[in-house]
Amino acid sequence: MSRRSLAQWLSWQERAHPSSIDLGLERIRTVLVRLGWHQPTVPVITVGGTNGKGSTVAFSAAILAAGGYRVGTFTSPHLLDYNERITIAGEPVSDASLVAAFERIEAVRGDVTLTFFEYNTLAALLIFATAGVDVLVLEVGLGGRLDAVNVVDADVAILTSVALDHCDWLGHDLQVIGREKAGIFRHGQTAIFAAPDMPASVSAAAQEIGARLLRLGVDYSHRRYGEHWDWLGAVEYAGLPPPALQGDVQFDNASAVLCALHSLRDRLPLSRDAMERGLREVRLAGRLEIFQRSEPVAAEWIVDVAHNPAAARTLARQLAARPVATRTLAVCGILADKDIEGIAAELRDSFDGWIAVGLEGARALAPEVLAQRFSQAGLTVLGTAPDVAAGCENAAEMLRGGERVVVFGSFMSAGPALRFLQAAASHLYSASWNAPLKNA
Repeated sequence: MSRRSLAQWLSWQERAHPSSIDLGLERIRTVLVRLGWHQPTVPVITVGGTNGKGSTVAFSAAILAAGGYRVGTFTSPHLLDYNERITIAGEPVSDASLVAAFERIEAVRGDVTLTFFEYNTLAALLIFATAGVDVLVLEVGLGGRLDAVNVVDADVAILTSVALDHCDWLGHDLQVIGREKAGIFRHGQTAIFAAPDMPASVSAAAQEIGARLLRLGVDYSHRRYGEHWDWLGAVEYAGLPPPALQGDVQFDNASAVLCALHSLRDRLPLSRDAMERGLREVRLAGRLEIFQRSEPVAAEWIVDVAHNPAAARTLARQLAARPVATRTLAVCGILADKDIEGIAAELRDSFDGWIAVGLEGARALAPEVLAQRFSQAGLTVLGTAPDVAAGCENAAEMLRGGERVVVFGSFMSAGPALRFLQAAASHLYSASWNAPLKNA
């Protein structure tokens, strides 16, 4: 029998388990035992939370790489290519590596059915085991306690934030969600909470587990002034350069990473230069990513994955801090199981018009239905489109110059938006958040 290609493997995995989301560690643990897998001997940083996980992984990887370490990262979902989910030393793994890992899994899986994400996690752990990495940075997929990533014991666990999202699986109460996410903490190890407001259940879970909890604003903090900022914790790092990722919340994320790396200083010593280089050089696609497009007319395009009310609130705050003199249009696709009305409420005053677009997959919502819900929420709907690219085309045709288009609502919105913009590469350039809008 001929070998399956990566695309064939992924298509098959999407249908292999009865449910796309089925939380629990029993299946993945059973397969790992059959594979002969052992816990990593290198330091492991596990990142969980509602929002900010991707940025926190990116900061960790950038600073550690600047310090000369070979870093393995696992994130999800991807924006453009599945391979992005697993990187070694900043590079996505090859199709051949993924296929080889999937073949090993299939050889021992037996009657155990696995979700798409469990296959992904297992492949990452197999690849990391032979990649010669110095440190692993792993992003939780959903929740924490029962997420497949939690099969790995973290030396440091970072909980970025707790907000309402994935409520069908995690609950509709912040205390319940906080306890689930705190399940990534480990006895005797450092646990970090990176947001100003922490549910009491997180502290209770840390105490029960026996983790050493460090909290933003209590055990460490940051202070901003002018073009620089200070990190204040067990030691002080004064006069740091601002994070290259955009948004005020990135100071919280970067601060948590510095706290985590300080706790690992005996195993992963870092120079001040490495910290500064990592803060300046970090990159992460689809998070308040700004482009200036010169044709067909000059306009600013922003791509962001904001997919729940808390992330929408952050996006609204950042857009308000960067006003444009003319219109701001939204190209928005949201999955059916998300809080559409909550997102709309947070961004009601941020846009002059909305284009509702369709997304791919079983959790997608028809654009006409999304548009109706937008209208019922009091938003001005300018039209619908079957997919993100068509929605971007529609927005481009409405532009008269000097305006702004923001594409958001899901990773499944951000990825196609980036592809759309890349197709106009000769008329496009990346922009700094502090750069003014370029007019024709």
